[in-house]
Amino acid sequence: MAANPGTDKVDAVAVELRLDRIPRLYNSLDPAPFHEKELEAAADDYIVGSAEDAGRPIRLVIMLPDEELTRPEAEHVPASIRHHFELRRDTERRLLRAMWRRGRMALLIGIAFLAACLAVRSVLLASPSALAHIVAEGLLIVGWVAMWGPLDIFLYGWWPIYGRCKLFGRLARLEVEMRPLR
Repeated sequence: MAANPGTDKVDAVAVELRLDRIPRLYNSLDPAPFHEKELEAAADDYIVGSAEDAGRPIRLVIMLPDEELTRPEAEHVPASIRHHFELRRDTERRLLRAMWRRGRMALLIGIAFLAACLAVRSVLLASPSALAHIVAEGLLIVGWVAMWGPLDIFLYGWWPIYGRCKLFGRLARLEVEMRPLR
């Protein structure tokens, strides 16, 4: 599989994918019907990488020999590629929802742990013992450190998954053009 990116339109980057046979585009181990097959990992990586590198909309130009373009499954290739990226988008959405659920649970646990640490700390601070004061300060630190997990999810962890959702959403609407191989 060879590929050459180029620009044919002002607003979309044309990404060319040259194949000798249609089945090379798909995962050969996927038992799904043709129009629902998963893309081959190399093709998926190339399309996703091209979309990320372009930084703007792309259109996919699949170049095949004439005899491959006349096969009945050739007309289903554009829809199957979009379907593949719809499934990837849906997978990322599920991951994002699971992350938010995990974040909410971690936040509840973190707040409860912080509250317990602060309660024990206030008892220890009432003691005249220097050791009790050291442990009290340690509990304050440990309580706030326990909040790092939920804060990491809510502040930073969701960005990459959300970005992939958007990318796969764009690829699920990808314009796919079939051309003869020259």
